[in-house]
Amino acid sequence: MMINEEKKAVRKQIREKKKDYSLEEKKEKSRLIFDQIEKLSAFRKTKIIMAYWSMVDEVFTHDFIQKYQNEKKIILPVVEGDNLKLKVFTGLSNMKISKSFGIGEPDGKLFEQTDKIDIIIVPGVAFDKSLNRLGRGKAYYDKLLKNTKALKIGVCFDFQMLESVPVDEYDVKMDLIITN
Repeated sequence: MMINEEKKAVRKQIREKKKDYSLEEKKEKSRLIFDQIEKLSAFRKTKIIMAYWSMVDEVFTHDFIQKYQNEKKIILPVVEGDNLKLKVFTGLSNMKISKSFGIGEPDGKLFEQTDKIDIIIVPGVAFDKSLNRLGRGKAYYDKLLKNTKALKIGVCFDFQMLESVPVDEYDVKMDLIITN
């Protein structure tokens, strides 16, 4: 099977598994993940962290972002064409719904000091024990992550952690993966 076919099959398998969990169950699993992140010394020391505004099937980030918005600079991605642009989260009132994925995105000026980001919390469809990540297939994150020195923390539900995921030369490994 070709690598793209393998990736497609894993995405389908995980999409089906996600249907077995209610939003409340996913939120509880997400809370357990962020409890672990909050205990990391790297997290406690960081001033600038990039996260993502979660979709309903992803590790839920909204509570975490709002909890730390006044304590740390929170950067969120905005989809523009084939790339992610970064913007500072300045509160719910400054969010707009994206045309690309129908999720919240900050509506403000671009954050261009990407070298100042200490930690990036990275979503994924699936991860494996070798720190590989399988995304949704658009390579938005891989393009961004290949040029960063930030600590890359993949977050996923326990059922998204696999023995191995199909990868190619464009896929960027995580530094750490946290699951519930």
